[in-house]
Amino acid sequence: MVAGAPRNFLAQMRRGAIEFCVLALLEERPRYGFEIAKDLADADGLVTSEGTIYPLLARLRQDGVVETYWEESSQGPPRRYYRLTEDGKSALGAFVVQWRRFRDAVDGLMQGVKCV
Repeated sequence: MVAGAPRNFLAQMRRGAIEFCVLALLEERPRYGFEIAKDLADADGLVTSEGTIYPLLARLRQDGVVETYWEESSQGPPRRYYRLTEDGKSALGAFVVQWRRFRDAVDGLMQGVKCV
């Protein structure tokens, strides 16, 4: 293990979970890209940029887990909204089951750690 590596751990964890965080936001309601980026930035540890979000959203759309539609905006040009598909709901559900198992296993192992 390399000194200073924990900074990398957060980036790696974020990279692995960010797409499912986007799906979780879209489960609540459809959102447009900038809104998704803002909501992720507001969550501790999930800071991301529009430059990261839009390629991710394009990939999620290609994968068939989100679909898009356009809606007029009173504050500028029309906005592209993203919403979950049935495949997206299934993918999110499967992730949540595995995430909880993983989280519980890690929490169980870290419970006795004294070096924090």
